[in-house]
Amino acid sequence: MLERMHLSIVQEVEKQGSLTAAANVLCVTQSALSHSMKKLEQQLGTDIWLREGRSLRLTQAGQYLLAVANRVLPQLDLAEERLRQFAQGERGTLRIGMECHPCYQWLLRIVSPYLAAWPDVDVDVKQKFQFGGIGALFGYEIDLLVTPDPLFKPGLKFEPVFDYEQVLVVGRNHPLAGAAYLKPKQLAQEVLVTYPVETDRLDIYNQFLMPAGISPKRHKTIETTDIMMQMVASGRGVAALPRWLVEEYAERMDVVPVRLGPRGIAKHIYLGARETETQIDYLKAFVEMARRGARS
Repeated sequence: MLERMHLSIVQEVEKQGSLTAAANVLCVTQSALSHSMKKLEQQLGTDIWLREGRSLRLTQAGQYLLAVANRVLPQLDLAEERLRQFAQGERGTLRIGMECHPCYQWLLRIVSPYLAAWPDVDVDVKQKFQFGGIGALFGYEIDLLVTPDPLFKPGLKFEPVFDYEQVLVVGRNHPLAGAAYLKPKQLAQEVLVTYPVETDRLDIYNQFLMPAGISPKRHKTIETTDIMMQMVASGRGVAALPRWLVEEYAERMDVVPVRLGPRGIAKHIYLGARETETQIDYLKAFVEMARRGARS
């Protein structure tokens, strides 16, 4: 009764805005498309769309069918791709989503030896999933998620791969550079530079400033780590980053790390995957190489 083509039609009509445009994308005639959906509506006993002039509006049943299409079609596409790879003796592509801006440099150190060890596996890194990676995993858009903030949900498995300390990075000549550790009030007159992320997802806010009721003098956002560190080195702000990353930059720039609070802010990086796929050989190997890379 309900076929894959029906799901594709509902999805494309919603994307394209009309039956004609959807028919062109799906390489069928409009009459064949309309006939197929009319027959489905008769079988189901409910309308999928309501006509409003020249436009179509999904009914409640249609909205449900669209949600099913958005969930199921990516899984079917992935299944077909994986089966094609098996048939041709390939292993395919490991698609990695990033929920960690500064982790890109760390990831590059893992990808290079991984590609050498697995020549029949490609790696595709997707950085668009900033704090949307859980949905990307469930939607089969990615296979692995790099994140410091895992959401432990049924069907997903997160493996910790390395620990790190979140620190404040300041210019070498900054008044705070020599402090053993910082108190929140010491940032009240500072320009805080962060990645363009909601403040309630930033550790410097939710684990350091907000509990003390402190706000920085000004908050600026910058997308790239290199520019952020240039700003800090030139005395135009301070930033919160992993200690390992700050120490790398400190070798070539005038920046130093300073502990946040007497105990510091401890964090972990996790790799998340769909639970049913954690034993796939090339995915499992990447997780293990990430752990070894963290220990080396």
